Order: sequence, then C-alpha cells, then structure tokens
Amino acid sequence: MLYGKEHVRRYQETDGAEGHDWNNTTVLLLTTKGRNSGKPYTTPLIYQQHGDDHIVVASKGGDPDHPEWYKNLQANPEVGVQVKGDRFKARARAADESEKPELWQLMTRTWPDYDNYQQKTGREIPVVILERVE
Repeated sequence: MLYGKEHVRRYQETDGAEGHDWNNTTVLLLTTKGRNSGKPYTTPLIYQQHGDDHIVVASKGGDPDHPEWYKNLQANPEVGVQVKGDRFKARARAADESEKPELWQLMTRTWPDYDNYQQKTGREIPVVILERVE
C-alpha cells in the first residue's frame, strides 16, 4: 500500500495512475509552502469533488494538533493541487459554519473514520475547500 513520500512519488510519476485510487476512495496531492522554511511540501490527501471545488479534511487521524499542511496553508493559502494528471493552483480556505455540515457528510461518506477522528480530539477538525484559480 502506498504511503507518505512513496505515495507522492508514484502519484507524480504516473499522473495518478498509481495512488489516485486508494483504499476505496480517491486521493489528490496538495503542495503547500512551508510557513517557516518557504519550501514546498506535498501531501497525499483523501478528497471529494464538490461542484468545481475539491474538498479535503485536516484530520491528522484525530491528533490534538492540526496537520502541518493545514498550518502552512493558513499562513499562505495559495497552494498547488494535482488530481491525476491535472495540476493546478488553488486558493485554500476552511469551510465556514454554514458550509461545513454538508461537506463533512460528503467526506465521511468516502472516509467514515473522520467521525471517529473528531470524537477522539477536542479540536474542531477543519474541512478545507480548494478553489481552482487557474
């Protein structure tokens, strides 16, 4: 099973032929700029499409702290996204209170463990909307 850096490498090399379909769901690659280093970091994330937007969840498996990629996009919301062979720039933002319930349901349908992760942590797990800008 693909994981971490190996997942990113195989996904990039094959335009998602390896790595897009994963554990009965779909994965995109999100590239953020390190908030301290300024270096690019690419993370494979489960996603779903919602209209023209792509939706991801900053769960970190229910950890008490946000994932690093989420902290990076809070500092700089301009991100890179790869879905299969489609590479594009996007603006990332957390779903607001009116948007989140519908998007949370969308994401838990594809990855039911998100509900478990939320129960496991005292932090509100953000749902992130990736809006294509080019």
